[in-house]
Amino acid sequence: MTALLRFSLALVAAGSIACGGGTPQETASAPAPAVSNPVDPATAGGLTGSIKLEGTPPASETINRRSDPYCEQLGEARTQNFVVSNGGLQNVFVYVKDGLGQMKFPVPTTAVVLDQQGCTYAPRVFGIQAGQPLEILNSDETLHNIHALPMNNREFNRGQALKGLKHTHVFTTAEVMVPFKCDVHNWMNAWVGVLDHPFYAVSGTGGGFAIQNLPPGTYTIEAWHEKLGAQTQMVTIGPKETKELSFTFKL
Repeated sequence: MTALLRFSLALVAAGSIACGGGTPQETASAPAPAVSNPVDPATAGGLTGSIKLEGTPPASETINRRSDPYCEQLGEARTQNFVVSNGGLQNVFVYVKDGLGQMKFPVPTTAVVLDQQGCTYAPRVFGIQAGQPLEILNSDETLHNIHALPMNNREFNRGQALKGLKHTHVFTTAEVMVPFKCDVHNWMNAWVGVLDHPFYAVSGTGGGFAIQNLPPGTYTIEAWHEKLGAQTQMVTIGPKETKELSFTFKL
């Protein structure tokens, strides 16, 4: 029996004990009462913008994946701390930090999927609402584990030894950001922004983002990057108005 296999079996066993005997799904407490969307579509506006990076980002580095032959045979992998194209910074979490007052929003029942594919987490940065299901999937033919390290929510650590295994987790409290890591593969990282509303986005190729269906109001918008921290700006959106907002991170 190889050292990796012994470690894999031990981790799965520990994860099963720590996570309630290996039950594949974690159920939330009693469901919250149904909430109607308080946003009037006749007056809703939006926010578009871009995330720029000023300066030269560190060059990506080759990841040593020799600890797992399955991951190694997939080919070269490189760090993804800075993903930049045409001066735009990808994987920045942008969200409404303040300004919604006491409004309550429906919680989607459709799950957000976090996949373990190619010995990496996909997506690397994403958002979800508190109470919305998060489906965690292993698409690789090797052992992974998902280890969430929140400050305000419950920590969990779940081993998934086989391809196709999945389990569902529900965050109960808003928290920006919650980090994930894999204790088997130390290069695997992801982050989720847990919110009590649906107004968030993640910058894509070229640094662009968009947040739709915002009610008129004055908001604090925050942009968060895993290495460069967070920036905030104020913006006022009138009825049926779409504002443009840009953030520039500097190295």
